[in-house]
Amino acid sequence: MSNSNNKTTLILLTAICFFAFLLFGITDNLKGSTLPAMLAELNLDYGTGGNIFFSQYVGFLIATLITGILADRFGLKLVIVLAGIFLAIGVAGYSSFSTPFLLSASLFIVGMGLGAFELGPNAVIVSLYHEQKGLYLNLMAVMHGLGSMIAPLFAGLLFSMDYTWRTIYRWDLFLVAIFILTSLLLRFPKSEEKAALDFRSIPNVAFKRQMPLYYAAMLFYVAAEIGLASWLVVYLQDQRGMDAVFSNNSLALFFGLLMIGRLIGGFVVKRLGYLRSILIASLFGVVSIILGIFTPYTFFLPLTGFFFSIIFPTITASVSDSEHENINTILGMLFTFSGLGGVVGPWLMAWGSELFGLQVGFAIVILLSALTSVFIFILYERNQHGKSS
Repeated sequence: MSNSNNKTTLILLTAICFFAFLLFGITDNLKGSTLPAMLAELNLDYGTGGNIFFSQYVGFLIATLITGILADRFGLKLVIVLAGIFLAIGVAGYSSFSTPFLLSASLFIVGMGLGAFELGPNAVIVSLYHEQKGLYLNLMAVMHGLGSMIAPLFAGLLFSMDYTWRTIYRWDLFLVAIFILTSLLLRFPKSEEKAALDFRSIPNVAFKRQMPLYYAAMLFYVAAEIGLASWLVVYLQDQRGMDAVFSNNSLALFFGLLMIGRLIGGFVVKRLGYLRSILIASLFGVVSIILGIFTPYTFFLPLTGFFFSIIFPTITASVSDSEHENINTILGMLFTFSGLGGVVGPWLMAWGSELFGLQVGFAIVILLSALTSVFIFILYERNQHGKSS
């Protein structure tokens, strides 16, 4: 293959990965924007809403556990195309059904698609950009932030025009169709692994050295981010008395700042070091959440997006920098724990709100963010001691 063809393929693969994360952000965050309307239409309580969301992250968890091994065995293209198909089925179902069981089943399928998205594009970027993966992972995450910002702005606009939450959610199918058709036409990089792993090999491969600490940090971070994003609109409307447009704009600002932070962070994390950057960002995030919840200045809640911005992609870059064998399986396990965080965060906040009130339930995000900082601090200290010894 000529150099020009190689360059064209590189650009197209990078573009489809970036588009995947744009679609990821839109799909994942339309549900938070439409949650109050869905609960009102179906007369559901916070706990039931939490259970419906719970199913998405169970699907996400299962997909991330499986897709790393599938990618090593059958290639990344299969994983990415399957992701689009799962999204199409799940979005169509969620925007059509009315019972909690069928809504949960639909979000479970959506979660399977998003879990495959988590592994597939990240693994492609790691394989394409060995020396600049930290930069490109952060830039790709910018697209997730852009999609996440677009979702509440789009929802708020259509709500102001009296569209239903179902119609708003169905718009996602157009983007999903474009993604599937484009992915089918591209050639993806083959796995560099000489032998595919099976599930029996995972404990020896994926839990060596400091990996459990990375998994814990990822779990609590994603629990905090997804929990905050899922319940911010409800919190601002029901606890702080804000209207649908303002609360959705606040969620859009959260993801806008997440996007800006990743755009800037991609160029600076290498200078500060992966773990030091994450530690500083997570500590500022904790402070911002505390100020947003316990003072009148609610703008600190969307501001948290700026501090959260670099954490996920930089943890991914740090792991891929420290591990070179069976990287798809290791990343799959890392994203499995991120999926577990996605299960735990919104569910804890939902039932905390149901049992103790929305103020207490939403404040659980402080604990989740603080635990992220604790595990990153342990990793940072171990890394520093390793360099000095």
